[in-house]
Amino acid sequence: MKRFNKILMIALIFISGYGLVASCTHKNDPLPASVSTAVKISRGTHVHLAGVVLGDTSQWKFDKVHSAVNWSSPFLEVGADLTGKFNQFGVADLKDAMMLNYITTKQPVPDTSWAFYENEPAKTHFAGYIQTNQVNTGEPGRDGGCLITTFGTTKIVAGTQNLTAANVARIKTTSVAFDAASSGYIVTFDFTWQVGTGPAVTQSIVGKLSYIPETLVPGTTNSEFGLKLEFQINKADFGIINTEVADKVSIVVNANFNNK
Repeated sequence: MKRFNKILMIALIFISGYGLVASCTHKNDPLPASVSTAVKISRGTHVHLAGVVLGDTSQWKFDKVHSAVNWSSPFLEVGADLTGKFNQFGVADLKDAMMLNYITTKQPVPDTSWAFYENEPAKTHFAGYIQTNQVNTGEPGRDGGCLITTFGTTKIVAGTQNLTAANVARIKTTSVAFDAASSGYIVTFDFTWQVGTGPAVTQSIVGKLSYIPETLVPGTTNSEFGLKLEFQINKADFGIINTEVADKVSIVVNANFNNK
């Protein structure tokens, strides 16, 4: 009898131990759902439309003072980047009749050739330009010398804004669509550049547009938002011959807008 009780006790301990192991390993529990690797994209419904009436908060004005057009390209195609920016630029669709010398130090034409719809990219559009003789690398010898010659333009004339065909490079969107891999947008646009007395060349370029959402500026009653456009051009496509700069030139446009 004692022997039977001992065997029974051992059997009970074994069964209890097996149950404990089974409960700890959750062998029979359903497996958890796999973690999704899809990009989580969140977009709002902001709409920003251009205007020039000061004090009308429904109209958004280009904040040139806090915007920039920067470029970079590897030195001699193998070295560290050469970098620079353009001091004069705008958000305007330059028609032929507008491509003149303007006697002014301010923006020569209204910066109103744009509209942005955060959740309806097909309605988003913009056009803009830079003045090539306003290149600024921080090295005066390059800015007023070799780059002016390379771009086929003329030096700055004090008190003027030169929007003649040989002194501007222009962009104008042809389509804007959601970027499936981010919260940004894929932009296709025409890039037009006439170098010197040569013919104007237009290339279709694809770039990436990022939206920096509208935010109230601390300590004020107005808001600001930003757009960042990134793309590359091939300088040889436009007749640029310069062995110091690589064929591929990267360009970043940082444009800010306010509703003051």
